[in-house]
Amino acid sequence: MKQALFFALIAVLFFSCQRPATQQLVPENIAYLSRADWGAKPAVLPMRPHDLTRLTIHHTATRQLPEKPLKEKMVLLQKFSQEESVLASGKTKPVWTDIPYHLYVDCNGVVAEGRELAYAGDSNTAYDPAGHLLVVVEGNFEEEEITPEQLVTLEALVPALAKRYNIPADSIGGHLDFAMTLCPGKGLYEKLSHFRELVAHQK
Repeated sequence: MKQALFFALIAVLFFSCQRPATQQLVPENIAYLSRADWGAKPAVLPMRPHDLTRLTIHHTATRQLPEKPLKEKMVLLQKFSQEESVLASGKTKPVWTDIPYHLYVDCNGVVAEGRELAYAGDSNTAYDPAGHLLVVVEGNFEEEEITPEQLVTLEALVPALAKRYNIPADSIGGHLDFAMTLCPGKGLYEKLSHFRELVAHQK
């Protein structure tokens, strides 16, 4: 009897110390950096909770930097996001609570977690991103081509996110569908119909 109680106690202690595995936001075959992996700082302002109903793709509108580590890119993007700054257009960007996008796809096809999905993003343009799962792709696709690595990642990522969050194919779009902007650039925007087809035909 004492032996049985001893083993029961050991089992309780063992399982009580186990933590549930963190659910990764992207398919396991995609290289991924969580906020913890790249050293994200906390939000600096209150955030708006929202329910995801759309998936909207952006581009960074900056040149691709294949040699720069993604961790460094994310740290710099968060610093830019959380400070007031003057944009190239002359417009002043206010302080944002955090990175405006939920996921970042770099030119090597690696994905990083930006703002937590539970909270609405931000934009420099006149649309409300509440309800939008925001995916930003590194590059200026008015001038550059999407890299093969980015395409492979997006072909897996977009359908996986759509399935997980019950986003239909006709709710996948680009930034320019909601605001006066060239984002995500013609080279990426023309790929959206392909991503919608992948979503529509997945089981």
